This record gives sequence, C-alpha cells and structure tokens, in this order.
Amino acid sequence: MPWVFVVPALLLLIGWLVYPTVVTIYASFFDNAGAFTLANWAGLLSKDSLGILFNNALWLVVGTGGAVILGLVIAALFDRVRLEAMAKTFVFLPLAISLVGASVIWRFVYTRSFTPGQAQYGLLNAVWTGLGQKPIDWLRMDDFHVNTFLMIVIFIWLQTGFAMVVLSAAIKGVSAEVLEAARLDGASERQIFFRVIVPIIKGSILAVITTIAIADLKIFDIVFVMTGGRFDTNVVANQMFIEAFQFANDGRAAALATVLFIAVLPVMYINLRGLREQGVGR
Repeated sequence: MPWVFVVPALLLLIGWLVYPTVVTIYASFFDNAGAFTLANWAGLLSKDSLGILFNNALWLVVGTGGAVILGLVIAALFDRVRLEAMAKTFVFLPLAISLVGASVIWRFVYTRSFTPGQAQYGLLNAVWTGLGQKPIDWLRMDDFHVNTFLMIVIFIWLQTGFAMVVLSAAIKGVSAEVLEAARLDGASERQIFFRVIVPIIKGSILAVITTIAIADLKIFDIVFVMTGGRFDTNVVANQMFIEAFQFANDGRAAALATVLFIAVLPVMYINLRGLREQGVGR
C-alpha cells in the first residue's frame, strides 16, 4: 500500500526533475552536430566567461547579504514601533512587483534617455546634477562594476520584504521569559539581540539566506531588462539565454545550466543540514 502513494510522487520527480537534469548534463558534452566535445566546458574558462562568473559571485554575496541584513535590521527595529503593521506593509510591497516591472521602474531612476549620446535625466541624475555634477549614464558605467551594484540594489529592494516578514515572525517567536532572564542578568539590548535572539532564530536566518541565494544565482530578468548583459554586467542565466535562443548553441547553454545546478547544490546542502540541526527530517 505505501507504494500506491509513493510511486506517483516518484514519477513526477523523475519526469520533472531527474530526467531534465540528466538530459541537460548529457547535452553539455555535445555540439550542434551531435559530436562529443569538451569545447562547451573549455569555453567556460575564457576571460569573458570568468567575468560572467565573477558577476554572479557579486550578485550572490552582495545581493543575498544586503537583503538578509537589511531585512533582519528592519524586522528588529519595526518590532517596537507603534504602527508596526503599516510600516512593514510599505517594506513588503515591492515584493508584489515582478522583476521585469521593478527593472522598468528603476531604469527610469537610473537613466531616462535610452538613446546613446542623449542627455540623461533619471531621478538619480537629478540628485547628481543638483550637487553640481554632470549627468551620467549609470547603466553603462562599468568602472568598478558600478552598474552591476546598481542593479543589485533593485534585487535587495525586492527581497528585503521577504526577509523581513520571515525574520520578524521568528523574532516574535522568541520566548519572552528568555529575554526577561537576559535583562535580569544585566545584558544590554544589543547583547540580547546578538547573543540571544540571533542564535535562537539561526534556523530562520539560514532558510532566508538559502532561499534568496538560490534566487540570486538564477538572476536573469533584471540584467536582461536593464542592460541585456552588456557593459560587463552579464550573468550566467542571461548568457545561457543568449547561447540557446540567439546563437542556437544548445551544448554551450546546457553547460551553463549545469554550472547553475552545481552552484545551487552547496546552498541546498547547507539548508538541509540546518534543517537536520533543528530536528526536521530525523
């Protein structure tokens, strides 16, 4: 009888997850003519490909870290304000916007004229020129990856609300008796937060980190809308799209998809290990 319930789930997993994964990895070792080749993987060691991987690393570290830290800070601060629900609503609202919609909105913040050579009038340039500076096409400013960091700001703006909601619920779940005991022992509010609250909600923080990190590794929409991967802003998912649908290089696209799959595996392992430490799945 148990197999009656288990087999349908196993078939779905095999059909929707295992089979596509195996086929993608297999395809990464063949060219369009069907001949076996390692060129798809060797191409990942080129200068351009290493630059793409570096951009993904920037997104992973800055985007994930920024969203989680900002979400944790806001959750802790808003836990004591009078209009807590209203304040959290404004922070959470951007999460309801799609990545494409958010990219369009922020593109008008960074640059209003999309035609090269024309003056730039975006909101950021309004502030910048108000300080006596000349307008800048921020999305083309690849020095020190400024344009990449500006796009990461969009991702942080979207994901902070998610981190805040989860971590706020975790903070409210901390026992009042534990906090009162720490205060009676003479602990300051800062010590209570970092040495009592944060260790207790460590599992929730880890879950938020892994969820946002996976979304970060797969980032595509923002880069595609803002720059199309030009000006040293390209990422793995965008290059995979270019290889598959513009160059019809399915083997190279499969290799890039496999790289994303491999990059996600450590994040999944960390998440599963965190769940085991909390007693989930034992």
